[in-house]
Amino acid sequence: MALWFARAARKLRRLSPAAARSIFPFASPPPIPSSSSILYIFGSPIPRLSRPPWAGSPLLVGFPHHLSFASLSGSSNETEGDGVARRPEDGAVEAPPSWLDAYLPPSVRPYALLARLDKPIGVWLLAWPCTWSITMAATPGHLPDIKMLTLFGCGAVLLRGAGCTVNDLLDRDIDVKVERTKYRPIASGILSPFQGLCFLGFQLLLGLGILLQLNTYSQILGASSLFLVSSYPLMKRLTFWPQAYLGLTFNWGALLGWAAVKESLDPAIVLPLYAAGVCWTLVYDTIYAHQDKEDDKMVGVKSTALRFGSLTKNWVTGFAIACIGNLALSGYNAELAWQYYTFLIAAAGHLGWQIFTVDLSSRADCNRKFVSNKWFGAIIFSGILFGRLAS
Repeated sequence: MALWFARAARKLRRLSPAAARSIFPFASPPPIPSSSSILYIFGSPIPRLSRPPWAGSPLLVGFPHHLSFASLSGSSNETEGDGVARRPEDGAVEAPPSWLDAYLPPSVRPYALLARLDKPIGVWLLAWPCTWSITMAATPGHLPDIKMLTLFGCGAVLLRGAGCTVNDLLDRDIDVKVERTKYRPIASGILSPFQGLCFLGFQLLLGLGILLQLNTYSQILGASSLFLVSSYPLMKRLTFWPQAYLGLTFNWGALLGWAAVKESLDPAIVLPLYAAGVCWTLVYDTIYAHQDKEDDKMVGVKSTALRFGSLTKNWVTGFAIACIGNLALSGYNAELAWQYYTFLIAAAGHLGWQIFTVDLSSRADCNRKFVSNKWFGAIIFSGILFGRLAS
């Protein structure tokens, strides 16, 4: 018996490790996974598995099982504002935990990602023009209407989510060809178009509930924005100026906020404010569009990034000047105090910093500059608030 074991040991030493384990599966302990082989699912590390535990779930039919949910809402190389690299080609996606992971059940998370709830920058960009006009419409020396600010804040979340849903439904065939968008819930197959359509109806129903809290004039004005929201995703197929159309859509709140407070529109105040918002959108979304310019060329969609090309900084500088000029005109017509113009100078400096320091060849830098626009909106809001309180 001892001689037999000795001969077996000599044969085993001549075998490769893989062959030895095939004969004696417990001959050596399994290797401990390194940090590079850890897959993060909903923010919790688990070892990489040959078949993920959710494989075969009816909810996740078509889901790329080697990725985490966090990758579905971000680009392949970066996400909005978190600075964490995402590399699907490496076979795993490392993503930090978010509030979606902590508070939402797994069945709800794909819908939250479809509405981009993990990326609040879009909500900020949609909400700021609303807060500007509501604050401008406040009685001199008084704070703006808190109820209106709350309603419009909730409305911004719903309308932005509805717009993202419409965009992903119409662009699902394009999104799969673009590196930054191919892991979105509908493009990747985690949600079907029918599920997306049902979710869109749910968001619009909640939005209608908010709209009905406003006066009749505002209800009509607000309902008219649905055409812009639903048609915007088509513009990149028709014109090199989809960013201008996005500006018309995203800044509708500059008109609606004033109407919700005053039950009318004052063109001398709200039209320059609206125009300023459109020009601002052309600045930040042109910079953002430079992330996708190579993919856009490949799939045949248009953008101002492609239209302007090497002259992008010249164009966006002109739009930034127009933005600040219209904001100054709107504030002057609204009779805001001098404090407003102090903040306006700071906002102009912020736009100038964005334009002159952005590296348009770097996706990460374009994304960082885009996200920083939430601070531009906050500066303008602060200026209007102090200007109105002091007027």
